[in-house]
Amino acid sequence: MHDNRPIAEARLERFIAEFLTPALYRTVSPLDVAAFEVPDEPIPAAEALAADYAAVRLPYAWGRPWSTVWFRATGAVPEDWFDDEGALPAATRVELLVDLGFFGDRPGFQAEGLGYRADGTILKAVSPRASYLPWDGERVVEFYVEAAGNPDVAGDYDFLPTPMGAKSTAGDEPLYTATQFAVGLLDENVWELARDVWTLDGLMRELSQDNPRRHRILRAFERMMDVADPQDISGTAVDARAVIAEVLASPANASAHEVVAIGHAHIDSAWLWPFRETVRKCARTFSNVLNLMDVHPEFRFACSSAQQLKWMKDDYPQIFARIKEKVANGQFIPVGGMWVEPDINMPGGEAMARQFVAGKRFFLEEFGVDTQEVWVPDTFGYSAAFPQIIAASGSKWFVTQKISWNQTNQMPHHTFLWEGIDGTRILTHFPSADTYISELSGAELAHAERSFREAGDSSLSLIPFGWGDGGGGPTREMIAAAGRLRSLEGSPTVVIDSPQRFFERVEEQYPNPPVWSGELYLELHRGTLTSQHHTKQGNRRSEHLLREAELWAATAAVREGAEYPYDELESAWHDVLLNQFHDVLPGCSIAWVYEDVERMYAEVAAIAERTIADSVAALVGDGERMLVLNARPQAEGVAAALSIAPAPAPADGATVTADGDGFVLDNGRVRTVIDGRGLMMSLTDAHSGREAIAPGEAGNLLQLFRDIPNKWDAWDIDEHYRRVSRALTSPTSIRSENGDGIASVIVEHAFGGSRIIQTISLAAGAEAVVIRHDIDWHEKRQMLKLSFPFDIHADRSAAETQFGHVFRPTHANTSWDAARFEISMHRWAHIAEPGYGVAIANESTYGHDVRRDTRDDGGTTTTASLSLLRGPVFPDPEADQGRHDITVAVRPGAGIREAVDEGYRMNLPLRTVTGARAVAPLVTVSHPAVRVESVKLAEDRSGDLVVRLYESEGAKAQVDISVDVPGARGIHTVDLLERRIDAPVGAVLEQTTARLALRPFQLLTLRVSR
Repeated sequence: MHDNRPIAEARLERFIAEFLTPALYRTVSPLDVAAFEVPDEPIPAAEALAADYAAVRLPYAWGRPWSTVWFRATGAVPEDWFDDEGALPAATRVELLVDLGFFGDRPGFQAEGLGYRADGTILKAVSPRASYLPWDGERVVEFYVEAAGNPDVAGDYDFLPTPMGAKSTAGDEPLYTATQFAVGLLDENVWELARDVWTLDGLMRELSQDNPRRHRILRAFERMMDVADPQDISGTAVDARAVIAEVLASPANASAHEVVAIGHAHIDSAWLWPFRETVRKCARTFSNVLNLMDVHPEFRFACSSAQQLKWMKDDYPQIFARIKEKVANGQFIPVGGMWVEPDINMPGGEAMARQFVAGKRFFLEEFGVDTQEVWVPDTFGYSAAFPQIIAASGSKWFVTQKISWNQTNQMPHHTFLWEGIDGTRILTHFPSADTYISELSGAELAHAERSFREAGDSSLSLIPFGWGDGGGGPTREMIAAAGRLRSLEGSPTVVIDSPQRFFERVEEQYPNPPVWSGELYLELHRGTLTSQHHTKQGNRRSEHLLREAELWAATAAVREGAEYPYDELESAWHDVLLNQFHDVLPGCSIAWVYEDVERMYAEVAAIAERTIADSVAALVGDGERMLVLNARPQAEGVAAALSIAPAPAPADGATVTADGDGFVLDNGRVRTVIDGRGLMMSLTDAHSGREAIAPGEAGNLLQLFRDIPNKWDAWDIDEHYRRVSRALTSPTSIRSENGDGIASVIVEHAFGGSRIIQTISLAAGAEAVVIRHDIDWHEKRQMLKLSFPFDIHADRSAAETQFGHVFRPTHANTSWDAARFEISMHRWAHIAEPGYGVAIANESTYGHDVRRDTRDDGGTTTTASLSLLRGPVFPDPEADQGRHDITVAVRPGAGIREAVDEGYRMNLPLRTVTGARAVAPLVTVSHPAVRVESVKLAEDRSGDLVVRLYESEGAKAQVDISVDVPGARGIHTVDLLERRIDAPVGAVLEQTTARLALRPFQLLTLRVSR
């Protein structure tokens, strides 16, 4: 017998496209339209509603890139839509229809609009998948739409260079043509039929060709199309629904996988749009969500970003008030617990802690909600320190999705315990649907069930549904799909529920999940550790400036009664945390974003420097004594850690002498030889006397690599970059300098359109060679690396992460090892074999690689290469172009402790001031491995002192902690939000002292009550 299934499916496709979808509205009546173009940046609604509007005729070209046009639509609902008693036809409702010139069906990457009533109250947003506004029942119609002319920077996801990422280069030609402002009469029966068909069609296409269930659905569709009259879909929709009701009502199998569906709108806080547009995207998305909640009481929506809700509080108070109501009734659910969904690899330990402090405090203070679910689906890999930070915040569950993007290896679990560097374990779920922007399609649900790796032990997975990235959120169609999928044969079952209930059920169902230990490394987007260097440098400098500002401000407040600048410091921290968003700090946003970022970092620096100056002036008084400010958690000469002490006597000097066509730098502790090519041919420390540079090799090697990834310019480094490179070994000049106790060799390179001036310096008394790079960079699709081949047999390297470090293999034994060809660090990396190591410290570099090679003489060379700059051309075609100042330090004969020291030394330079008196530290610790990361006043403004510290070397530490705080009444252990928790077993906490036993890498926060 002839198989007519493809014919039937083709018939169905035509039926949907040509007859069913066009019949959704029985009739449409156009409205009169007027427009007001905002001259520059968006203006408040009250101002726009009062503006002068000019009548326009549709189709109407509008929308210079990044412009705003307000449209006013007026008219009436036609009288002939109502019967003599004023009622509409049964199963119909009036809606307001808007088409701003939408193309395709993806919201968030093109024109968007927010609807308003004439009195200024917000209706909801309009977008390609939700182009209607609710009708308020008045026959006379007047409404407004604030339309955003946002360009489609992504194109058709081709990610080609574009000028659209900045207003100054985007041009003035209109991008859109508005085609509809109208009232429409929605046929509810046709709409319901369309949802029935969509759900069953999606299921059918996922069933195998020989599955009887597929046959039954297809036969039902054929009968349905026989019943539905193409000339009268409205009149036959009820009968058509009845034909397919039986196959739609067939319940799921008892063993079906269960999907917990959670409404979500992953809104990137900046990406292919600036921050200011994200504020409006949030307003549009949340207004949609609130509208759906009014209509569908079963609907639940999870929102993960405190910053986005703070924007609503500040700029859209009526939306925020409605959000508070929906939080109270359990429909709008704060999750995440952080200020934004940040990058997890690059923020420093204290900044990562502050993400939770700021985020969870906002949720608690505004909504009374203590979020338990950490929600970062789209971040580019996850630091091994993160589980401990999650636990320290009082949270206990973690959701991610991005790890499904791995290029090489698949994660072996979807539900597991994630173990961090200190041993903390967090229950983690990785949705098997492999998306955080589901529309609850048959394909997505089938994939969720098919790929779920815990199927033998668990039957539960999570799926966030709703348009995302550019916002939009869930639609009424998605909610309808969830209802039809509650129990449907051949499909996983679907229930809309909360994240909390999902995890509670997982804990009940799966009490002993497997364990994944260490970082969740994303085998993709490795270039984000290097792209947009200025932003990475601004982040690092801001983190440390705020550390200093809080330390000295807290000291001045406690010792001198000075006013602590709570508001200014909080504002500065909020800017730093915002810029750590996972498309901003990684360097993959448009140029406009980085213009804003540079401005914010300048403001942070101004606040921090003013706070430091004012606080130190109050502490040291007027005088002529030379004093050194040491904000590092380690002593420097006579300057005790976290203190202001008299300046030390100068150390013995460093010398530079000629050596053939090169130079020798020597200060009695470290000696290095720089040849005429500017390369480091020798590096030794006096203590060990050992040569660090591998025989026949040269350090301080600058190399240019061709950097053209397969896709995702700013995001990716693909391994094939290594195949084409150029070493910079022919400097235009090389010379020496000597003065102020510092000996230097200055090497200049010119290449392409770029120039590098390297200053290789050795200071008196220093244990490390410092290499400063003054770079004028004008290369595109090139990567600049700085390499050091060490005579070290290291099968692993160490790199700092938050509150500790992580080890990674230097070999490629497995596909997992090989995939880690570009890795992250914070302030330092360490390459060692038993008894000897070398530390490399930096002040703004995160990306690097470490690999091991066997030499002809049988020895081993372990080469560390730091990624200094890239030149991606999308989304910012001018990324990284211009001047850069990048400094690294290399310390031979260093252990982990010395590596940690060099990292702090590089990022917290000593300051010299004049004053009348030295200032003893507020906090001292007895163990050199225990580092004080933060000293501040409590968030509740009680005046209590808060001290955050951690064990930095990966070993247990018995430590005595003393606080010199007037009026101290006791020390308590607290969580990151400064709430009292049980002290560790064996701890002795007294009025001004504490004796603690810290486990390896343990993070601990202490609160000194006053």
